[in-house]
Amino acid sequence: MSPETAIAASHRATQLENALRKVIRGKDDVVRLALVSVLARGHLLIEGVPGVGKTTLGQALARAIDCTFQRVQFTSDMLPSDVLGISIYSAIEQQFEFKRGPVFTNVLLADEINRTTPKTQSALLEAMNEGQVTVDSHSYSLPQPFLVIATQNPVEHHGTYPLPESQLDRFLMRVRMGYPDGESEREILRSEAGTAQLELLEPVLTGADVLEMQQAVTQVRVDDSLVGYVLAIVRATRESEQFSLGVSPRGSQMLYRAGQAMAFLGGRNFCVPEDFKPLVVAVFAHRVAVNGRYSSTLKKSEQAEQLLRELVETIRVPV
Repeated sequence: MSPETAIAASHRATQLENALRKVIRGKDDVVRLALVSVLARGHLLIEGVPGVGKTTLGQALARAIDCTFQRVQFTSDMLPSDVLGISIYSAIEQQFEFKRGPVFTNVLLADEINRTTPKTQSALLEAMNEGQVTVDSHSYSLPQPFLVIATQNPVEHHGTYPLPESQLDRFLMRVRMGYPDGESEREILRSEAGTAQLELLEPVLTGADVLEMQQAVTQVRVDDSLVGYVLAIVRATRESEQFSLGVSPRGSQMLYRAGQAMAFLGGRNFCVPEDFKPLVVAVFAHRVAVNGRYSSTLKKSEQAEQLLRELVETIRVPV
């Protein structure tokens, strides 16, 4: 990818980012990370209290890239077939016919994913990792691009099933979508709580454009010194006594791809350290487990983020 091509493609990505910012007010960092997830072929886990725009972000993203969108409200009585689909016998055809579930879409919003049982949670593993689902020994490819935006409520923990490490590891990153600042909330109220802006949102890109940009991201150059920088951070999480579980090889791959996407959004066909360092917490915090011997007044997730920030500062940045 030439520098001119990178700049042109990045300009289109910037148009998409600006369109989303008109709908999601005061959360520019979350919008940027959502785009990084899309361009890096990853999935996004959002934590936030109800009513801060998690669902609106998913709908706006699907509208802006002119793709299909499905929302699934996860509950404790849901079955895997409610997500993947089910085979039903057709008396006319005299054979079983597969009825596709909501997972067959471009953007899937898995709302309150931790409220369903581990059995139903695991139904998404193959879809998120391989872009396909297998039902009754038959594999069905999912439409591309494919993005899962899952939400978790950090306040109400009653009746929840915490996501296992294997499920968390499938998400490219986890971000927090807190309350907007005062001025942003004023703008939200003036724009009818964002509803009008969402309805007026016109497509900026197509699904084919997104696939083309995803391919362009894979061609962003990463110097060997930056690869060493990423691996040094990963190795530090595995060797630190403060973590009982370090970052997996998939985690290092995710940071590598996210760094490429960040450089792409910056209009460059090469990476710099600033493309990786700001992403470490979002990409790694949900992949590590804090050692129980290190007590803290913070929640485990917040403690992991704090320890990662401190750890990153100890790693020498290549120049």
